[in-house]
Amino acid sequence: MFVINVEGAIYKDGKWLIIERNSKEEHAGGLLSLVGGTVENEGFSKNLLERTLKRELFEEVGITIKDEVTYIRNSSFVLPDGREVLDLVFYCEIETGEPFAKSPDEVTAVYWMAAEEIFAHPNAPVWLKESIEEVEKISSKIQLI
Repeated sequence: MFVINVEGAIYKDGKWLIIERNSKEEHAGGLLSLVGGTVENEGFSKNLLERTLKRELFEEVGITIKDEVTYIRNSSFVLPDGREVLDLVFYCEIETGEPFAKSPDEVTAVYWMAAEEIFAHPNAPVWLKESIEEVEKISSKIQLI
């Protein structure tokens, strides 16, 4: 059984919303990341992924996003404790708020970074770079740029 994680790719003025994860985080502590988190079991439910994405973006960086999100990619990985994670990335747009490190236990810093800055950053893991590459590939379909 997979743990399901969702992440939001948010683009504004030529830059991506990126967080630095708290170094105490179990997975990828101290690394750069998109904002996101784990889907909680709700039994029978609708729009669970989208609601989780909205909740996580508000809890971690204090923003609300528009209802419409666009699926970008999925990947899987294994946590240090052996649990397998299915990670889903969505493109989304800010509706209200200016991002800040609202949850210091999870987020050390918030950045707006161009793709080139992300690709060159020593704390940018390969999965973040791959997510940014994927969303930029389909940018004309989602009118990103």
